[in-house]
Amino acid sequence: MRGRSFLLVMALALPVAAQAQGMSPITATPLLPPAGTAPQTLPNVAAVPQPADQTPPAAQQPAQPGATPAAPGGPQPLQLAWVPQGAAQVQVLDKVNAQNTVLTLKVGQQAQYESLTILVTACSTHPPDQPRDAAAYLKITDSHADAPGFQGWMLADNPALSMLESPMYDVRVVGCQA
Repeated sequence: MRGRSFLLVMALALPVAAQAQGMSPITATPLLPPAGTAPQTLPNVAAVPQPADQTPPAAQQPAQPGATPAAPGGPQPLQLAWVPQGAAQVQVLDKVNAQNTVLTLKVGQQAQYESLTILVTACSTHPPDQPRDAAAYLKITDSHADAPGFQGWMLADNPALSMLESPMYDVRVVGCQA
């Protein structure tokens, strides 16, 4: 029990210590679904309606949820931005035949691979001066009966974060192209 308490104290103290040493915090810009796409809903999560007339003006809202403004003259937070690209590279693994294929799909283009239909709605990357990553908003359907589908963002650097949960196929985003 003592070890867990120590880890909890260290986890809470490290960000404060890093900021005290002059290190700047990192904030990220969230990836939102492309325009015209139905937003994803999470199971067992209740949405809290926000009345339009009670929303504070944009000038009073922080840049990121939970972010605190930097002190004048202090370190400024690093803003991770996303730059839209024109095409996505998607890797499809057929688990049954152990066949690996990389598809290059333009944004808005749909492709057929075996029983999968893959539609790329958006693809974005970080600018060159920021850590490399790519993300694509995909809609994947499978023509097999009772086969799972997928709709959402897939990240190249963290494919396990959101993925197609299929016993036959593994789909990953490799990157984006201009």
